Amino acid sequence: MNHKSLDPSLDQQETTDTPAVNPLMEEMDDQMLVRLAQQGEQEAFAELIRRHRAQAFGYARTLTRETFHAEDIVQDAVIRAFLHLGSLTDPSRFLPWLQRIVRNQAYSKLKRRSGSREKLFSELMEGNNEHSSEEGSMDMEAIFRRMSTRDKEAAGGLNPELQLLRQETVNMIKEIVYCLSPKERRIFESHVFEQLSPMEIAEASQLTTANVYQILSRSRKKVIQQHIRVVVDHYMESRRELVSMKKVQLSPKQLLQGKCSWTSAGTALQQLFSYTDQHYSLPYIMGMTGLAFRITIYPNTVHIAGPTSFHFNRLFTEGLRNLGFRARMVEGLKGEAGPNANLVDPRLLTPEAKLKRQLHSMLPAALELIHSSIDKGLPVLTWDMFIPEFGIADGYDDEKQELHVLECGKKGNVAFEHLGRGILEDLFVLALDGTIEISTTERIRGALRLILDHYHGRESGFEDCVHGLKAYETWMEAFRAGNIEPNGNAYNAAVIQEARAQGAAFLKELSESWKGDGERSQQIRGLCREASATYEQIADQLADLCVRFPFPAGGAPNEEAQAQAAIAVLQEVYELEKTAVGLLEQLLTEVDDLEVE
Repeated sequence: MNHKSLDPSLDQQETTDTPAVNPLMEEMDDQMLVRLAQQGEQEAFAELIRRHRAQAFGYARTLTRETFHAEDIVQDAVIRAFLHLGSLTDPSRFLPWLQRIVRNQAYSKLKRRSGSREKLFSELMEGNNEHSSEEGSMDMEAIFRRMSTRDKEAAGGLNPELQLLRQETVNMIKEIVYCLSPKERRIFESHVFEQLSPMEIAEASQLTTANVYQILSRSRKKVIQQHIRVVVDHYMESRRELVSMKKVQLSPKQLLQGKCSWTSAGTALQQLFSYTDQHYSLPYIMGMTGLAFRITIYPNTVHIAGPTSFHFNRLFTEGLRNLGFRARMVEGLKGEAGPNANLVDPRLLTPEAKLKRQLHSMLPAALELIHSSIDKGLPVLTWDMFIPEFGIADGYDDEKQELHVLECGKKGNVAFEHLGRGILEDLFVLALDGTIEISTTERIRGALRLILDHYHGRESGFEDCVHGLKAYETWMEAFRAGNIEPNGNAYNAAVIQEARAQGAAFLKELSESWKGDGERSQQIRGLCREASATYEQIADQLADLCVRFPFPAGGAPNEEAQAQAAIAVLQEVYELEKTAVGLLEQLLTEVDDLEVE
């Protein structure tokens, strides 16, 4: 049998037995393919490499100026890309990431070129009886032996660092693949390394095609989980050898006063800043990030997930910019509401329950970002560590492999491996990544645009819920339909009411801090005061809903009398909110005109 390279779909010369390109994969962009590949879809990874292999080869050839060395470099780069795809935090940057791997591999090869007689990696995959077993599948042990033998034969001319890298790759592949049973491994290797179709495997193995598909699906899940475990184990081992295992607990530079906000993202950001030299009030943080002006309602049920159903990356990136900071993020979110954590069996929220869920594919990248930030003296913002809310991690213990977390007033330790294994199985970590020079005018303009984009539905949002001003109509319609979930409705009311109170305080703070004696500055201060007063009215009206539907019990939102009373309040709030939006639009115009002057 003529065996191909570790990623057969990448071979430059197509053969008649090369599997046809999946037309669905071919139409997907790189970002979608990366996400699918990180979830274990081998065809997605193959399509990514098929799409970009020529560019990677051209880049390698430019660096080495020799075709055979370039081919070897690309083969090695593909293996590393396969093993470390989970560390790619920005799926849209797959090609630059792959090129960086190619560059690193090329530089390693150039360092040891002198005197090296190393064979191409592709030679490992050439036809050889020792590669085949009775079942016709590739014998991985033979490949490993060949890889090890090659390194030993070339030891005299190899860079010691490269030898270590080769051995590390061999060992990692072994650790990953050998989590499978012998039967699973034969079928998985035939499909992944030989690129045999499930039909061909079924015929050779005397199994049904459906059975092969089932085994492949089960094997992929096992391999993904084992891959994550191996990468985390290697990462922790490297810390033990290079960094030393540490125990770190940060202390804030400022002690915060007052209660936590119902908007946990606002509280977490304020806590994050308390470890820096920059002090911001909670209303200012809520205003500049737009959190004080958000409303998202799920039709019919008014699901509890409404206040946190936004694209974390966009809001935090733009919001933190308005506060003068850059951010780095690791994001692994499903983008769906999920269950209400207040209503599920409490046993589903325990550490034991987390261990039964799959390891998150972004865990290695998250741990690296957390360690990096805390080692610089800054905690990280986290999501869904105890419950689906925001908090911070301000310490770690490498020996125990635990993080110290503060979330919604609760302090405790969370195991490294529990990240991303909460009830939503989401993972999100954010670290501050330096400051940005931005004027007060630019900050306010950025905040107002962020706020107005939300109100008018110009931001991309979750498809199954309604954002901005239109959400009030959705909320009223839910009361008319009579299918509201009391706990979720009460939570939405509490969050939005308190957010509007923070919005009023933010606008008042702007009116008092705005500098300038000209007519336009006076106009800006006047608009801020008027908008602040309007949001105070909105908060007062919404307080009635909080009394009628107290959290967590939620009252009786589906009773006719209660529903009609709530609709009346929401209708009045809706009109007030439209007035407030008009004032914010005028304020943005004045700020823009001021910049022109």
